[in-house]
Amino acid sequence: MDYKGYKELKCYIQARLLRKYISSLTKKFPAHEKFLLTAQIIDSSRSITSNMAEGYGRYTYSDTRNFFIMARGSITETMEHLTTAFDENYIAEEELTLNYKSFTLGVEEEYMVLDPQTHELKSHEQKIVHEGQKVIKDKVKAEMHQAVVEVGTDICNDTDEAYQDVALLRKTISEIAGALGFAMGAAGTHPFSHWESQLITDHARYNEIVNELQEAARSNLIFGLHVHVGMETREMANHIANSTRYFLPHIYALSTNSPFWEGRQTGYKSFRTKVFDKFPRTGIPEAFDSIESYENYVKLLVKTNCIDNAKKIWWDLRVHPFFNTVEFRICDVPMTVEETIALAALFQAVCAKIYKLRSQNLNFIQYSRALLNENKWRAGRYGIDGRLIDFGKEEEVNTRVLIYELLDFVDDVVDHLGSRHRLAHVNKILENGTGADRQLAVFEKTKNLVEVAKYIEGQYLMGV
Repeated sequence: MDYKGYKELKCYIQARLLRKYISSLTKKFPAHEKFLLTAQIIDSSRSITSNMAEGYGRYTYSDTRNFFIMARGSITETMEHLTTAFDENYIAEEELTLNYKSFTLGVEEEYMVLDPQTHELKSHEQKIVHEGQKVIKDKVKAEMHQAVVEVGTDICNDTDEAYQDVALLRKTISEIAGALGFAMGAAGTHPFSHWESQLITDHARYNEIVNELQEAARSNLIFGLHVHVGMETREMANHIANSTRYFLPHIYALSTNSPFWEGRQTGYKSFRTKVFDKFPRTGIPEAFDSIESYENYVKLLVKTNCIDNAKKIWWDLRVHPFFNTVEFRICDVPMTVEETIALAALFQAVCAKIYKLRSQNLNFIQYSRALLNENKWRAGRYGIDGRLIDFGKEEEVNTRVLIYELLDFVDDVVDHLGSRHRLAHVNKILENGTGADRQLAVFEKTKNLVEVAKYIEGQYLMGV
């Protein structure tokens, strides 16, 4: 393909992308204007790049010039139609300048492997992983303990794609586990199984971690949720990571799903993070002035043999060492798919909101790690039933109230992300309780932790 052919093809591709984007804007037009104005905008915008493509495909100056003149006319026509849409308040001007499509999602979940008779954790000797990889390839992985299975989605364009992917992963793993004589569940900790009786996966990486961290690693039998949100650049990722630290305790409170540990009621709604705190380089990180500052920190740790790679930085959120994502790691794995996607949608919306503020030369105030950790402790101890600190007001506020305020804070970006229906499940969590609240309710009713484990198992495919 010669240069002119390349430019012609590129223009046709741009035409399709522009038409798709304009179509997404016009979906919000009132019914009485929808068909005429939508058709006018789509047709004129499509003509811009199609005329340019035709121009690049011509071999005489006069022919090329004529098509470029037509393209200019299409630009004028498109702008006139968009001006009408602005004047009628059908769309805001910012919708044409902000790119919310970069906020893709990737979801990782860690599941517990259960004995279907006793409902205790059971080492599966990687049988589930080996069979799973025949079906879903590298979307299923082994974990350090053999009673754990980790799965990860593809890159998802929106929360609906993420829902479908997570639901399929849960169903696939459940079917494979059932055929092998196992059951599956999702909670931050198992209610009564002891880590001492669980086998460690024989793998060089895990052997190295156990050798270094000793009992802290062997006892780390916990199950988490990791959400990756895509970023345009690593510089933007660092900025968003700094600002979203403030909201980690709020979303963590919604995820709390580990009130029991080794047969004891811990008094915490999330004891998982207390187990994980024994690891180095955990918790909410400090803010970094720039992406270079963060990368220099990583280089220093590697140079001084603190770590051999950046994946051994286990903070509650981090700019991913290899991908242009912010990875949120603070949450307990939720019992249900709907809860997982609601939390993913909320992380995505907070990122998009910070991005929008940045485009307006605004930012969310930065607070120190010491202050943020006060809220993290409260969220882990009380879940959504406690009080977090509003550092702006310098006072305690009911956690549910602050979560409703967070939903209001992100409200103006959720329609751009197409996630309003997924975020609606946050209200159900606030009304019906978190996974921890529901586990405690089962225990209060039955006084039997086996019944709690059976409940966790029964919720694994709920709504799928």
